[in-house]
Amino acid sequence: MSYLFTSESVSEGHPDKVADQISDALIDNFLAFDKTSKVACETLVTTGQVVLAGEVKSDTYLDVQKIARDVINKIGYTKGEYMFDGNSCGVLSAIHEQSPDINQGVDKANPEEQGAGDQGMMFGYATDETENYMPLALELSHRLLKELAEIRRENKDITYLRPDAKSQVTIEYSDDNIPQRIDAIVISTQHDDFDKSEAVMLAKIKKDIVEILIPRVIGKLPPHIQKLFTDDITYHINPTGIFVIGGPHGDTGLTGRKIIVDTYGGKGAHGGGAFSGKDPSKVDRSGAYATRHIAKNLVAAGLCKEVLVQVSYAIGVAKPTSIHVDTYGTATVNLTDGEISRKVEEIFDMRPYFIEQRLKLRTPIYSETAAYGHMGRTPEVKTVTFTNPMGETVSEEVETFTWEKLDYVDKVKQVFQL
Repeated sequence: MSYLFTSESVSEGHPDKVADQISDALIDNFLAFDKTSKVACETLVTTGQVVLAGEVKSDTYLDVQKIARDVINKIGYTKGEYMFDGNSCGVLSAIHEQSPDINQGVDKANPEEQGAGDQGMMFGYATDETENYMPLALELSHRLLKELAEIRRENKDITYLRPDAKSQVTIEYSDDNIPQRIDAIVISTQHDDFDKSEAVMLAKIKKDIVEILIPRVIGKLPPHIQKLFTDDITYHINPTGIFVIGGPHGDTGLTGRKIIVDTYGGKGAHGGGAFSGKDPSKVDRSGAYATRHIAKNLVAAGLCKEVLVQVSYAIGVAKPTSIHVDTYGTATVNLTDGEISRKVEEIFDMRPYFIEQRLKLRTPIYSETAAYGHMGRTPEVKTVTFTNPMGETVSEEVETFTWEKLDYVDKVKQVFQL
């Protein structure tokens, strides 16, 4: 019997994502001026206020207030009527130095023996149901909101949009886990106040979403995914009604509260640790990126159709306490998952230092990860520039989303004789 599966996404203007983006902008600025920076910073946003807190060990000094305001303005909170805008909100910093008790377990005389920044388990997942090896429901949820943000910035076809928005997509799957059709789409978008009645306003928003947003999204999808958009989709557009009050004024935002949106939309598993605001010595982040890198390369190599990779660490210890691979019975080789796990451990060195080196994680690449998912994105080489309060400017070429590269496919094929 067929079944339904649902994933959600939130826009860059969602209060929790505003917090994530500020935290990751701080990470990028610290790493731009000091590659050895150790950072764990949290952000709280609410009506007219931003609170920064956390622990930092770095040789650089930053204007954290300016960084936070720049992020908020870039997102689109630039008007006083939003009750939260980058130019007028208060920014309070309670950032202090990292505990030496934690740092002694991470920094070692031999960099290769760098210990994990914390204990815990991380998961990476991949599936062959989309071209970027991501779960379809989450991929579509992200695409809806990215396109909605584009429409908002164009301010042409739809002129009343505000930054806060959420989406949700429900997919019907067959017994053999093949997507059959889209069952339901939910979109809630913040909007300007209308002079017309609520009924007229809601009808206008629904018409614009269905007739403008959805066709633009469909047009950028491959044909086999386009076919899933039928006339039988149930649309819930702003189902609660008016959505004028939104963003940090409507709901307090905190770093790290959208970890399922950030990863796989509920598919696979999650170890519970957030990513944003953490430098790559924190294995919550680097371990999750490394396991995604493994999972994606295993599926792309044809070892399996779907896979979940788990790694776990003890704080201050370099070698993982465990590595496990679950192919959900889809493996194409005559090996148990335990045997596959041992071979994977031989291919990928999962000690924190080697993860950082392999994926080039000590570079300022994190701001882009903080909205629309950390996984399933497209790697890109670009030049980034940062300026500090002393007037120093640094520019460097970085490679984003390195954990999405299929650079180990040939190695996997060789080891597993595919």
